[in-house]
Amino acid sequence: MHRFEFVKSSYSSGNGECVEVARNIPHTVALRDSKRPGGPVVTVAPVAWGAFTADLRRQQP
Repeated sequence: MHRFEFVKSSYSSGNGECVEVARNIPHTVALRDSKRPGGPVVTVAPVAWGAFTADLRRQQP
């Protein structure tokens, strides 16, 4: 069984509010709160993650 390999977002700050993302499993992007590594994991399709991050980039000043 594959295990997610999470990395912190490059936009995460040092204040402890970090999102971790894993993209090492085919056809899946996994997200979790870095403060709760044993907590829930949200999974989405790569196309959904791409649309989400593209929208975030469009909204930046």
